[in-house]
Amino acid sequence: MSAYPAASPRLNLLGVHVTAFDLMTAVAEMAQAVCDNRRAYACTCPVYTLMQGHERSEVRAALNSADWVTPDGMPVVWALRLLGARSVGRVYGPDLMLALTERSAESGYTQFYLGGAPGVAEQLAANMQARFPGLRVAGTLCPPFRELTANEEDELVCTVNASNAHIVWIGLGSPKQDVWMQRFRPRLNAPLLVGVGAAFDFFTGRQKQAPRWMQRSGLEWAFRLAHEPRRLWRRYLIYNPKFLWQVVLQLSGLRRYD
Repeated sequence: MSAYPAASPRLNLLGVHVTAFDLMTAVAEMAQAVCDNRRAYACTCPVYTLMQGHERSEVRAALNSADWVTPDGMPVVWALRLLGARSVGRVYGPDLMLALTERSAESGYTQFYLGGAPGVAEQLAANMQARFPGLRVAGTLCPPFRELTANEEDELVCTVNASNAHIVWIGLGSPKQDVWMQRFRPRLNAPLLVGVGAAFDFFTGRQKQAPRWMQRSGLEWAFRLAHEPRRLWRRYLIYNPKFLWQVVLQLSGLRRYD
């Protein structure tokens, strides 16, 4: 677990310690981490990420070392409620990004955008500054999708640290971004790293977001599957049923997690 535990409780869901809070509380706690100049990181956790943590020890370690693992999908929220978290709400990556960016514009926190295809981070920065007047952007970076060399890693760390950013937004896709944050967190000076996955593409118009009614009803997966079936079929058609079955086993007491 993190050396700086969050104020909100965390519940063990399939071996992943998910933070039981809502969006307003998440923004307040993360903004406080920036104010305190901590070295924290936050993972946004829909069903797929949670199942990757359930099945893969290195992903589970990255998630459970984070200061926050947000319930990013409604099925995760519902499972937490069944485990006793009555006040938990969805802390969806794109919503968290908007809310924390608004707080940043008000408080003067500088942003760094790391990830996405070439040009995406720069466009995202411009779009956020247009949406939130006064927002300060410290820098952008789009690392190659391949594994970096040791020299490239050093250059990346130097670039981010030289920017003196308060918040570094990571858009590398999950669970890559979660493992990345655990690995690079000790080397980066920014008080807060936040992995937000597809938010980079949503806010630059490269992907469409599901309508709010589909998000609220837990059907966002169907919207995304319909738009990207070849890329996402495995994520949703295999891991969604797996998640439901494993939750049933945990709730029934047939499967226990430390």
